[in-house]
Amino acid sequence: MHSAASRQVERDKVWSMPLAAIDVSKGYLFEQDLVGFYFERLREEDPVHHAVSKRFGPYWSVTKHKHIMAVDIDHATYSSDAHLGGIALAERPAPEVFPSFIAMDPPKHDEQRKTVSPIVAPGNLSLLEPTIRERAARILDSLPVGEPFDWVERVSIELTTQMLAT
Repeated sequence: MHSAASRQVERDKVWSMPLAAIDVSKGYLFEQDLVGFYFERLREEDPVHHAVSKRFGPYWSVTKHKHIMAVDIDHATYSSDAHLGGIALAERPAPEVFPSFIAMDPPKHDEQRKTVSPIVAPGNLSLLEPTIRERAARILDSLPVGEPFDWVERVSIELTTQMLAT
């Protein structure tokens, strides 16, 4: 955990670096809870930021709601389809690209969304709230303290699987 003073030093560092040096694809920014300073600066000065990552190559970082919504609804220009680039920074070889609800464009995405929308409507989620809370608490309470673990494996996949099964 960072002290308030060290966090301010980190924030100042972000605000003094050249915009071209900002690359939010670096995992440690999330691990160390520093990425918010980068997004804050990008929203203020360059909300549609072209970045070049040594690891992933060039990508766009879109940080303001109005721009995110513009991208989200313009499927002809900004495809989510994994075969057309998808939503992830890292590209996968064609044999490793599998159908995914989140990585689809309309009309296929819309068809699948219609199927699940009633289930995740606010009224149904209210009915499932005790189950969701109990499962999330059980998973979070089972995590190791003071030692590293794989969040995706231990939380994201497990909780998602349980919720889909429900």
